[in-house]
Amino acid sequence: MTRPPTAAQRRILDAADPVTGRLSGTEAQLAALVRQGLAFRHPRPPREHFLTPAGHRLREEPGLPGASGPGEAGDPRGPARDAKAPAPTATPAPAVSGVFAARVGGEEGAEAGPARRREVHSAWQGLLELRRMTRPDGATDLPCAWERTHLVQAAALALEAAGHRPAAAEGGGYRVRTTPQPEAVAVHEPDPEALGACAATLEGAGWQAGEYTEPRTGVRFVLASPRRA
Repeated sequence: MTRPPTAAQRRILDAADPVTGRLSGTEAQLAALVRQGLAFRHPRPPREHFLTPAGHRLREEPGLPGASGPGEAGDPRGPARDAKAPAPTATPAPAVSGVFAARVGGEEGAEAGPARRREVHSAWQGLLELRRMTRPDGATDLPCAWERTHLVQAAALALEAAGHRPAAAEGGGYRVRTTPQPEAVAVHEPDPEALGACAATLEGAGWQAGEYTEPRTGVRFVLASPRRA
């Protein structure tokens, strides 16, 4: 964002739909918010405008008039992007931008709560939109090229978006890690039932996933790779 929003722009932001982030205003007003990185225009008709994660965060900043409460849900209608991501057809920037990163497990001081769930949901919707726009048939059931080049982040996003709990620095939860295989990741989860649920989630997200046992330690893990057909 290059400068604070005007009072009129602030009113538009505050009046955004609390669930979808959909905005209402004149074309000039909405275009100005897009230029500031606070809104984006959905690439498909009716081409409505929605808050970006930066726009959502601005509404929630403490001390600002009209700041929204922390319990609002995310934008299920359009791809998530940070304030500098310009194009709706670009790869899902929040997953690689530093503003948003999928939780692979083992992070220290990782925050949780409604704001995080909203960003994860928006990032997942953006990834589905990327799948749709890069497939000739518009289907979203198979991973796209971005996922094949960002295996750990893509698998972690699918798991976090489905509600699985990433591991903290210590303790239970999933951990997604690279493997010697060029197109496969390993998912570790100490709870056997939760491990099986992770495998089912990845299968439903277009991955081939199966449970295996590490020969030396006897530890069970999931090996997953993006399906091609």
